[in-house]
Amino acid sequence: MNSWSLQGKTAVVCGASGGIGEASAKLLAERGARILALARTEEKLKALVSSLPGEGHKSFAIDLANTDKLQTDILPLLQKESVQILINNTGGPKGGPLHETSITEFEIPLRAHLIASHLLVQTLLPSMKASQYGRVINVISTSVKNPIPGLGVSNTIRGAMANWSKTLAGELAPFGVTVNNVLPGYIRTDRLRSLMGSSATSTRTSVEEVEESWKKTIPAGRIGEPQEMAEAIAFLASPAASYINGINLPVDGGRTPSL
Repeated sequence: MNSWSLQGKTAVVCGASGGIGEASAKLLAERGARILALARTEEKLKALVSSLPGEGHKSFAIDLANTDKLQTDILPLLQKESVQILINNTGGPKGGPLHETSITEFEIPLRAHLIASHLLVQTLLPSMKASQYGRVINVISTSVKNPIPGLGVSNTIRGAMANWSKTLAGELAPFGVTVNNVLPGYIRTDRLRSLMGSSATSTRTSVEEVEESWKKTIPAGRIGEPQEMAEAIAFLASPAASYINGINLPVDGGRTPSL
């Protein structure tokens, strides 16, 4: 059997209506996985599901920050599925200096990232154990290796996610379940466009000038594409990655200045 194939596997993909999540859902489906797509926008989810190759794909509209609704409306449905792959992925918190941040600004991103991910793992773990195959892949940020100035809340939440993930990797490995993080650098998504816009406003320059200045910080000399993130995710989800566990994998064109 092709060690990259995901035939016979079912993947829950969060944030699947756009960007990295959408690209990942498409590539996982191309590799043979059945997709259970989660995101806030029902129309976009339905369009995605109808475009995927294969059969049995489903969509679930949910704002992951609404953990009460997640528990009452979505998790009972996912519990009925046999799932082997979980892609935890959701939008990043807004920017700003950490010392000026209100404590309430931590609450929504903490629920959307850490708490929602934890609830999803607890719900899907029994089917992963039963399959003796599990892949939990968290889309976080290179800030876990090098905090990004001006993204104080994000740096904090991503760091919590990274340590949560590393702890789970040790606990779940005996069950054939791996837990890994992918760390996107500058990837062409709505999130990146928003950050570029904010930077352009604060520096009184154009978005194009911001992009060119950011490119100069990347050894590869360009902004990454969502498909390139999806390739890393699909590899970690595959049988080929069975002995890779508990890592942080930057996908950033060499930008992160640490090992």
